[in-house]
Formats: sequence, C-alpha cells, structure tokens
Amino acid sequence: MSLKSLKAREDDLSSPQRQLELLSEGIFEEGELPTFKDKIAESGHFPLKPKKLEILQLNLGYMCNQVCSHCHVDAGPDRKEIMTKETMLLCLEVIKNTGAHTLDLTGGAPEMNPNFRWFVEEASKAGIKDFIVRSNLTIILANKKFHDLPNFFKKHNVHVVSSLPFYKREKTDKQRGNGVFDKSIKALQLLNEVGYAQPDSALKLDLVYNPSGAFLPTNQAAMEHDFKKALKEDFNIDFNNLFAITNLPISRFLEYLIASENYEDYMYSLVDAYNPAAVENVMCTNTISISWDGWLYDCDFNQMLDLKVNSKVKHISEYNEDLLNDRNIIISQHCYGCTAGAGSSCQGSTI
Repeated sequence: MSLKSLKAREDDLSSPQRQLELLSEGIFEEGELPTFKDKIAESGHFPLKPKKLEILQLNLGYMCNQVCSHCHVDAGPDRKEIMTKETMLLCLEVIKNTGAHTLDLTGGAPEMNPNFRWFVEEASKAGIKDFIVRSNLTIILANKKFHDLPNFFKKHNVHVVSSLPFYKREKTDKQRGNGVFDKSIKALQLLNEVGYAQPDSALKLDLVYNPSGAFLPTNQAAMEHDFKKALKEDFNIDFNNLFAITNLPISRFLEYLIASENYEDYMYSLVDAYNPAAVENVMCTNTISISWDGWLYDCDFNQMLDLKVNSKVKHISEYNEDLLNDRNIIISQHCYGCTAGAGSSCQGSTI
C-alpha cells in the first residue's frame, strides 16, 4: 500500500478532470459500452432529478490517519484541506433552516478537524433527527486526545457509521493497512461498552463494507448476517446494520483498477449489473453534499470529481433549497456504481 495520497505523489489521477476523461474515453467513446446518460435514458430516468431533500452531507476535510487503497476521497495524513469555522457557521445556518432530517459528517476522518467537537455540539442543538458521523474507527485509538470519542458520541446521541471492510484480519489490513483490523475491533468494543448497539439502547452503530477487489458486493442482508455472527462469536461485538457499498471507479480505486488491469472488466461488470429500479433511490436524489470549502455537489462522489451542482446556487454562502430542488443532477460513467445490482449509496443498498 502507498503511504501517500495521489495528490502528494503528484499522480496524474489526482486531477478530477483526468479521471473524467478516462471515464469517457476507450470503451465508452468507442461505443462498446453505453454511457450512463444513454443507459438511464433507455429506462426513462433522464434527466435525473432530485426528490425531497432528506440528507445534508458535510465533508469536514480530507485529512485522515489512514491511506486506504480504495479511498475515493484520496484522503490521508498529507491532505491539509480542512473546513474552517467560518464555513461551518454558514453550514449551521443552513442546518437550522433546512427541510432535511439527516446530517451526515464525513471526511477523511472528520474527527481530525480541529473544530469537530465544537461543530457537533452546535449542530446537535439544531434538532436534526439523525446525526451521523462516519468514523474509520482507528481514529479513536490514534491519539489520546481521541480516546474519549465514544463517550463524546454518546453524549450527543451521534449515530456512528464505521468502516470495516471485512470481519477477518487479512482482508481488512490488505485494504486499509497493517494493524487496522485489530484497532477497529478494539474501537468497536469501546463503542459497545458505552452502550452502542446494545439492547434497549437508542445509540446506533452501523458498519460499512467495501469489496477489497475488482468485484461487486454480494447480498447485503446475507453479508450482515455473516458479519454479525462472526463479530459476536469471535469478539463479542454487536452492531445494528451493515451497509454494502460498491466501490466507484474514481480516485485511488480507479488507480487500483488500472494498475491491476481490471478497469475494463470492472466497468463491464457495472454496466451488466445496471438495475433501473436502483436509479429511483440513488443518494444524489435526496442529498446535498457540501465540500470542506463550502461548494455544493449532488453527492460525495461528484464532489471528488469536482462536478458542482447544476444550479445558480453553487456555494453554501448562497444556499437556496428551492432553487437546488429544481436542478438536473450531473452524471458520468462512475454513476454506474450506484445503480449496479441492488444499488449503492452511503446508506447501503437502495432496493
């Protein structure tokens, strides 16, 4: 595994424009595979339009204590992009006035933002129904200043969504780095100890599974059963739900696909698995993604490709929910990842 991000390595793929070019060239340009636009037009879904806004997803920065091989954010310790307190204040105003019921904080490791705790405390006063923090788990053990995060999450009734590629050490460490599995297990046990995913507890703890190679996730419900059984028997760990998320062909996962000569086969797999029913509930239809510097995107993946919303309103400073609800959603070939099989979103399968 590389210990640096694509950006730090000055890799060609650190450019969103270059990634978009790759996704439009070759098998799509030559007509071997239909573009995503043509595919959803066949099933009557073009142009893709938003429905009622339900989720505000904020990326608090690309800084992370891990450098995972599949990371679509290209996050890592060398990434310095961090949401400022000024931008957070703009976000808080939107949170207070939005019709969305879910606030979803992500990164990188969102906990590494120096104003993370202040923001959680302020945002929790806004009355959001579901307050999510996406944690890589190992951050809890990375430094003593993070050791009390389980209690902090509990105090603010934070819904913790945690990354765990597999319930076995080898696959997890292969994707996320040596020692990550053991640290993740310890962090999950600490969350259980303060009440997460325990009987009669309102504290929710969900896990996220990403495939470790160039293949699609299998049935989410069956995988959840296997994860629950293995983690309970081996480590006495409980959690609520498992979200199976398809790896999208962008950033470091795109790098992996190209380096392993799996890119074309993977794109064929995504197109072959296209499911019109999955289009109905893709996350871009009920979500607005806000970047660390306040720009607005249809989803977290579009954010990483710098595909800002198709609206007069493009920044948090000029936020207008009515105008945003009238936009067309921007798409490209990476969107096949969200419509393959049972569908994929930050909340797992869409059907």
